[in-house]
Amino acid sequence: MVWGASGHARVVADIVREQGEHEIAGFLEDGAPAGAGREFCGARVLGGREQLSSLRAGGVTHLVFGFGDGEARLRLAPLVLEHGLALATAIHPRAVVARDASIGAGSVIAAGAVVGPGSTIGANAIVNTLAGVDHDCVVGEGAHVCPGARLGGGVTVGERAWVGIGATVRDRVRLGRGAVIGAGAVVLHDVPDGVVAYGVPAKAVRRA
Repeated sequence: MVWGASGHARVVADIVREQGEHEIAGFLEDGAPAGAGREFCGARVLGGREQLSSLRAGGVTHLVFGFGDGEARLRLAPLVLEHGLALATAIHPRAVVARDASIGAGSVIAAGAVVGPGSTIGANAIVNTLAGVDHDCVVGEGAHVCPGARLGGGVTVGERAWVGIGATVRDRVRLGRGAVIGAGAVVLHDVPDGVVAYGVPAKAVRRA
């Protein structure tokens, strides 16, 4: 089951199908009861979270989130587990993941992404299309490394942090919990928890 029925859910569904370990039973979408039953990305939208209680009985064993909001992914993960479902980890077969890299449950590694040796990707994180995570990085739970972003060696990305499209983070820099890095930014220094930073070089602009 994929929770979400918009653009990122399409990406996740494609990864699941290419990975070949699971069949997609359908999609969940909160807040749009009128959309229940509609066709989406080769399957049906079955409804919202009210469907969780019946999924296991219907033969569904795993769920993966198909939206990019890290805070919501972490908030909803315990609910999924409470209903007897496991969190699927979706890794595109054309991603490059080092043998000793650790990928947490529920995480998504998209096509063309690279996760280097010694790196750790936390639960329910996203390393999106063509993103690069070099050696010995730590990407926290619920964090999102957006398409084309680049992390140098030894970078730490805090829980729920967001590294925008095409951003570059210098080696050994630490991005705090909930930090937001703007698209195309070049981050040369640590960014505190909950701070928005962007520009070349990136500068702290406001609280997230």
